[in-house]
Amino acid sequence: MPVRDGDKFDVIIIGRGFVGATLGLALAGAGVRCLIVEAAAGAEAVTAPRPIALAYGSRKILAGLGQWPAIEEHASPIRGIHVSDRGRFGFARIRAEDYGVDALGYVSDARDVASVFAHAVSNASPALQILQPYAPTRAVFDQGGVRVDCGATASGAPDLSLSARLLVAADGGQSNARALAGISVREVDWRQSAISATLTSRLDHEQVAFERFTEDGPVALLPLARRTSGLVWTLPGDKADRMMDLDDSEFTAAIGRTFGSRLGSFTHAGPRTRHRLFSVHSRGVIKPRFALAGNAANHLHPVAGQGLNLGLRDAAALAEVVIDALRRGEDPGSMPVLRRYADWRQGDQRLTAEFTGGVVRLFSNDYLPLAAVRDLALLGLDSFGFIKGRLARHAMGVAGRSSRLARGLPL
Repeated sequence: MPVRDGDKFDVIIIGRGFVGATLGLALAGAGVRCLIVEAAAGAEAVTAPRPIALAYGSRKILAGLGQWPAIEEHASPIRGIHVSDRGRFGFARIRAEDYGVDALGYVSDARDVASVFAHAVSNASPALQILQPYAPTRAVFDQGGVRVDCGATASGAPDLSLSARLLVAADGGQSNARALAGISVREVDWRQSAISATLTSRLDHEQVAFERFTEDGPVALLPLARRTSGLVWTLPGDKADRMMDLDDSEFTAAIGRTFGSRLGSFTHAGPRTRHRLFSVHSRGVIKPRFALAGNAANHLHPVAGQGLNLGLRDAAALAEVVIDALRRGEDPGSMPVLRRYADWRQGDQRLTAEFTGGVVRLFSNDYLPLAAVRDLALLGLDSFGFIKGRLARHAMGVAGRSSRLARGLPL
């Protein structure tokens, strides 16, 4: 049914990326009437090819939504993680078998995951509706609800004024909805860019993900098909310019010199994409009638691949809080309800943000005493099971309080 001016919903979600779609599917599956507003005109909100890492905990959330079987068709498991410091002796290894799981996580192309979500959202229960290409232009909050004015972004369709009991921003690090709600942010410009591509190597990666730290930034190689890896290469802006201008043979030679010979030489590189790296941390994730989730709350540096997984945990937690509130006859946009979400997610969000930012700063510094300390830390991490276990559980997305979705329980 088309969305009409004056329609009312329980929840309006801005953004149909992975986090917004996860939240919408979870809510609608429990009969919550919700609307996803998406500014992009296409069937998929994500179009650029890039490798993404889905943690073990994210797999459980997606399985709880019934979407994992379709995603698994395009996903490659991560059986191990190898972390090293280029030109130095420090390294650490984490293996799935040590923690009783088949894989620490999975790697897929963002386009494949986006396609699964697009199909799921388009075929969801009638409780979930989609409005696109539209973007919010104004949000008015009061005790009874929130009115959201939306304008078409790519057509001559009329403006719409809609209302809900709760508005959720899941529209990324440069969130328009967050700005409309008046929530300020702290932004860090890393003065770096990430280059993504697929690489073919002479040796098999054996389903191991590599994170190699260099003086310019981390180089991640994520296992895809046999002898094929997804590259995420962090570089200062001027060096990224030069790497993007190289032909394929020059580019594979350059990444080979940076990464080393652990996978042999690289024989082929797929199309390259590039994006600027910045972090955004909101000053609060809730206000009356409003909540932030995913990158709109915390947009992270891609080191260790934590951002998307943090956002999926946000979505699963918020869905559970809203559904439980409605079943108790509570107002899902009230502050007592939203504080449950904020309190639940606060620790995970803070720890993940501090971890990713700290790793970037620590491993992008060539000060000799600091380099020696971090190498000893890596060796210590590899030697002490308790410390490594805590890090592994966090990397797998299973540390702390888990949502019902992540535990395989119905919402």
